[in-house]
Amino acid sequence: MMRRRTTLLASCTALALALGATACGGGPVSAGGGGKSLSGQTITVAGVWSGSEQKNFQKVLDAFSEKTGAKTQFMSTGDNVSTVVGSKIEGGNAPDVVMVPQVGVLQQFAKEGWLKPLSKTTQQSVDSNYASVWKNYGSVDGTLYGLYFKAAHKSTVWYSPDALDQAGVKPPTSYDAMLKAGHTVSESGLAAFSVAGQDGWTLTDWFENIYLSQAGPEKYDALAAHKIKWTDPTVVDALTTLGKLFKDKQLIAGGQKEALNTDFPGSVEKVFGPKPEAGMVYEGDFVAGVAKDQFGKKIGEDANFFPFPAVGDGKAPVVSGGDAAVVLKDGKNQKAAQQFLEYLATPEASAVWAEAGGFLSPNKKLALSSYGDDVTRETAKSLVAAGDSVRFDMSDQAPAAFGGTKGAGEWKILQDFLRDPSDPKGTAAELESAAAKAYQG
Repeated sequence: MMRRRTTLLASCTALALALGATACGGGPVSAGGGGKSLSGQTITVAGVWSGSEQKNFQKVLDAFSEKTGAKTQFMSTGDNVSTVVGSKIEGGNAPDVVMVPQVGVLQQFAKEGWLKPLSKTTQQSVDSNYASVWKNYGSVDGTLYGLYFKAAHKSTVWYSPDALDQAGVKPPTSYDAMLKAGHTVSESGLAAFSVAGQDGWTLTDWFENIYLSQAGPEKYDALAAHKIKWTDPTVVDALTTLGKLFKDKQLIAGGQKEALNTDFPGSVEKVFGPKPEAGMVYEGDFVAGVAKDQFGKKIGEDANFFPFPAVGDGKAPVVSGGDAAVVLKDGKNQKAAQQFLEYLATPEASAVWAEAGGFLSPNKKLALSSYGDDVTRETAKSLVAAGDSVRFDMSDQAPAAFGGTKGAGEWKILQDFLRDPSDPKGTAAELESAAAKAYQG
């Protein structure tokens, strides 16, 4: 259901800046001229979404159809988007558009020669309406191939206000204070954290927030590009910091074994479901969608968040991710595909999903009033205010074999580390071995 990443939450400073930011408005913009110009044409869009995300994206597709007359078909790929799309291309049945969830996969597609550059209209929208970081992540060798339509905060820790109130603790502003608060919550009767160890991508997110704060942005960029090795002392330090949480059975609901059997939706249920087992769960802003849609929680009252806190002397992290729309060369309907991306670049398109919920847009022109609750507006403001200080999810920048494959690479190695966090140096060596192999490939 909720798959990995669409990501971002600003630091306390960025959040404060964001709260003072002026909302940007933006009215409807025509897609490719409008006027039912694509009547009789069909485009196929592939993406990782399923469940409520797929339903909400369908509303965007329907709005495009209403505007242009084009018919649309959505194909869910599951997490292994690279493998599925590759097989479709080889079989002569390529989709027209793919919503790519990882920078590394977008780069792979471009290097394979599968992608068409985006139209001048879309490029102009990106230049005008997006921070340059989003253009950089959508570009390969200076050519813009990807439009970031959906983004999400990955530096949000979600909590039950009742649980924290009962324990008498307030949202912490440092990592050590968060662990201390966790022990207080645990002593009041609930475990501190619900951890979704069955989904390896959630563990990479834990690591990335700690690493960005503790090691800093320059090291983060270097590690993301594999310009430094995973055996670097900064990696060992970050794993040691993460291990403080993983090895403390008092902090994790059900201990390590149960965490490894808990998927992402299950981790949210342990905090916001009918039988709470924990007071807090770390993941992106999309936690709110599950808490609201599946468990009826009112965001801002029954469920709230605090920014992922700073580690040591570092700054609070700003980790992001997103889904980029790309046009495949082998798709059968190039014109309609390009016009669809021109539509996705408008605030009008983003407003459709924003109103449905479970969505953040990096488009500065989207009116904040489009979002359905104050908490989402707050995270949307901070996303825009963070600007170029955003760092994209590191595992999403890596080759899929290392950073995006279930049961392999970083996902599996961090699951093994959750199971036994006693040897950070050994885990770092395993990560480097897997990364070296994937980056060379």
